Amino acid sequence: MPVLTVRELTVRIKELLESDYLLGNLWVKGEISNFKRASSGHVYFTLKDGYSCVRVVMFRSRVKNVKCILENGLAVRVRGYVTVFERDGQYQLYAEEIEPDGAGALFAALEKLKQKLAAEGLFNPGRKKKLPRFPGCVGIITSPTGAAIRDMLNILRRRWPAARIILAPVTVQGETAPEEVARAISLFNQLRGVDLIIVGRGGGSLEELWAFNTETVARSIAGSSIPVISAVGHETDYTIADLVADLRAPTPSAAAEIAVPDRVEVKRAVDMHRVRLVRCLQGQAASLRQRLERCVSSRVMVRPVECICDQRRLVVDLWERQMVRAVRGAVENNSNRLALLAGRLNALSPLSTLARGYCIVSGPDGALLREARQVKEGDSVTVHLYRGILDCTVREIKN
Repeated sequence: MPVLTVRELTVRIKELLESDYLLGNLWVKGEISNFKRASSGHVYFTLKDGYSCVRVVMFRSRVKNVKCILENGLAVRVRGYVTVFERDGQYQLYAEEIEPDGAGALFAALEKLKQKLAAEGLFNPGRKKKLPRFPGCVGIITSPTGAAIRDMLNILRRRWPAARIILAPVTVQGETAPEEVARAISLFNQLRGVDLIIVGRGGGSLEELWAFNTETVARSIAGSSIPVISAVGHETDYTIADLVADLRAPTPSAAAEIAVPDRVEVKRAVDMHRVRLVRCLQGQAASLRQRLERCVSSRVMVRPVECICDQRRLVVDLWERQMVRAVRGAVENNSNRLALLAGRLNALSPLSTLARGYCIVSGPDGALLREARQVKEGDSVTVHLYRGILDCTVREIKN
């Protein structure tokens, strides 16, 4: 039995493939995935269907003749030949022509789910929650073995060491990935103290990122009471998780930078505010010191007794003048009123009438006499004059 080197084995397989007439010129249809365009102008992608995939290479000289825009999810028909790339020992399809063959199944399902969730308002900017400025605890949902978690941990610890980090390890691709991610989100919502959640993974093909395009993950993110940052793939990768999340980060590293502040910048801001606060307090202290010095040097503080006595003396003098004016005014007013009343009384007094020569006569019973017939001859009457009283006897009555 011969023993072959790896190169000899690869060359033998290559010869067998190239000797097959069918494999020398054939059409293959499938869906483009993991599409890349090299700086040289060559394009590389995977052509897949529901069961298998094959790597495809198309050189720059052939790419310029393609009439459609090549992108992930595009269903195409590729004409070319199959051979082995000796360095990697992998068979590849070298494309010479590419024609569109309708939309891919994955992209069709993706668009349908997008329309459904958008109609329910899950992409509405108004429902997105505000991220905490200084999170005390950050929950990360990703693979524990990928490069993404290492990058995020390094950045989080460097930027904000005060934040606690809790990792929920999950698989980020495959059939179980959506349920694991959804359970991790639910677990963080049940825990107390988690302020922010980062859900993500590194880059990959559409199939590798598919877990973050599922309805299960989308509804878990939408139902989270904790703000969620989606960091799936590279900057050009967009998933449904990005649309539902409260904030989309272009990469996991960018998510870590967005999640926490930079302690250097925070320290710089605190130092600046400290300087402003010290200057403000010093200014207020200087102003209060000047005010105190003015108060201490004032006449009231230097000679308080004199100020108090002088002020009280002025007040007493003022009150005295006011009192004298008030008493004089009252006396004058009352004197005038008394004179007026006295004049009125004098005009009504019977004494004034008597002084003019009249008299008042009262009968024996003391009643005032107004008519002569009130007495008889021989009755005694009393005559009141202005000065003096006469007792008289009635000698004759003349009506």
